[in-house]
Amino acid sequence: MKGIAKFFKVSFDEFMVGVHDVRPELTNEDVQVMYDELKLPTRATKGSAGYDFFAPFSFTLKPGETIKIPTGIRVKMDSEWVLCLYPRSGLGFKYRLQLNNTVGIIDSDYYYSDNEGHIFAKITNDSNEDKTLTVEKGVGFMQGIFMEFGTTIDDDVVTERNGGFGSTGI
Repeated sequence: MKGIAKFFKVSFDEFMVGVHDVRPELTNEDVQVMYDELKLPTRATKGSAGYDFFAPFSFTLKPGETIKIPTGIRVKMDSEWVLCLYPRSGLGFKYRLQLNNTVGIIDSDYYYSDNEGHIFAKITNDSNEDKTLTVEKGVGFMQGIFMEFGTTIDDDVVTERNGGFGSTGI
């Protein structure tokens, strides 16, 4: 297997901004403990394609509820690669857990963005069976799979990214 990427934590300041956006009641000390305990994504087995992303805090989602998760993670990867994000298979199967953008796409140049390439996940419990989902801190909730991509032979894009959602014009 070819190594093409490496996961890192974002800075504490960037993580704090992300956490306070969704959990403003937490103190800076609470966020520091959370930051210190962040786990970088890992594969569960040598045959696993997906790198599990772990919840930085516990959360519960009733059917139809949505939450934005600041993972505290960024990824540096070779330029011909993309990281595709999906719910963990078991959570999708049992609870219809879904990423709100269906598949998260992390481009290689996102690492250099103003927000340090901080990976967020906005997820919804789309259960139609009235199942409430609880994910404990430190448990995997999302997985990322690296995929190589190509471009057209007449591609001449030279624009550089500086931001996340909407930074490339949409």
